[in-house]
Amino acid sequence: MEHINVSDLKEHLGQEVTGFYLVAEKDLRDGKNDQFLRLRLQDRTGSLNAYVWKDAKKLADGFSEGDVIKVKALVNNYKEQTQLNVTQLRFADHSEYNIEEFVVTSKKSPELLAEQLFGFVDSLENSFLKLLAHNIFDDKDLFTRFADAPAAKSWHHNYMHGLLEHTVSVATICDFVSVMYPVNRDLLLCGALLHDFGKIFEYSSKPAIDFTEIGRLVGHLSLCDQFICEQARRIPGFPEPVLLNLRHLILAHHGEYENASVRLPQTLEALVLHLCDNLDAQSVGVAQLLAAAPDNAVWSEYDKLNNRYYHLTKI
Repeated sequence: MEHINVSDLKEHLGQEVTGFYLVAEKDLRDGKNDQFLRLRLQDRTGSLNAYVWKDAKKLADGFSEGDVIKVKALVNNYKEQTQLNVTQLRFADHSEYNIEEFVVTSKKSPELLAEQLFGFVDSLENSFLKLLAHNIFDDKDLFTRFADAPAAKSWHHNYMHGLLEHTVSVATICDFVSVMYPVNRDLLLCGALLHDFGKIFEYSSKPAIDFTEIGRLVGHLSLCDQFICEQARRIPGFPEPVLLNLRHLILAHHGEYENASVRLPQTLEALVLHLCDNLDAQSVGVAQLLAAAPDNAVWSEYDKLNNRYYHLTKI
């Protein structure tokens, strides 16, 4: 297969290249004189922006997000970011590529992450929370979906096994801070383990990450809340106060209504979970931007979510 990895394209500045790439995003936009096509192309080594300036509408009709296309393009540098100016493209038939070459995965071992996750589950002392967590994560089909899922579409941990990686990281931070503040460790840790479980229903991830219909209409906080309630009802005598507090952790972990939180954090555990979740999500999101910058870059690509560039510290 003729292909140059996304991570290697910065070594071909000013050159014309040909390769196969998965279309992670596709956006037909209005320019000054005509429409143009903005693409986010990816392979297993990363992603970058690509632009089609000529015959954009006609070419856009030939493929969809999630398809693999073959492109001929000029590699250039714009605001210290490697981009492609596409001169030719076509839909690529499945026989021309191996889809595994285009799926970005966590750099951490999913087996090791799973071992760490179950270690946290086993450390829970509250028998009801421990049984609830085991019932969920011991389901092999559910755990496979969870372990393979991304944690987001485009910001942090947006790759295969990303949800598992993010969950373990948040649980690790919560476990660390549980000795510093007067929180209920079992409640906080169980909330950390389950806070984003609804994302297995919110996203479809193969081959490109996108929202499911129910994910767009309901969202993972409400989906997770519903799922937790269904699971708790299967456990005889599950205490209502424990379930109520766990539900609040799930529904409030986004912290603010502006960030699609169903409720504001109104317990110490809910506040701590929100802060730990946000610490991991924002830190990894920024780290991904910095890692994607060219070797000689001074600033990262613009972070639209937080409205800023990030300086690449070199000391």
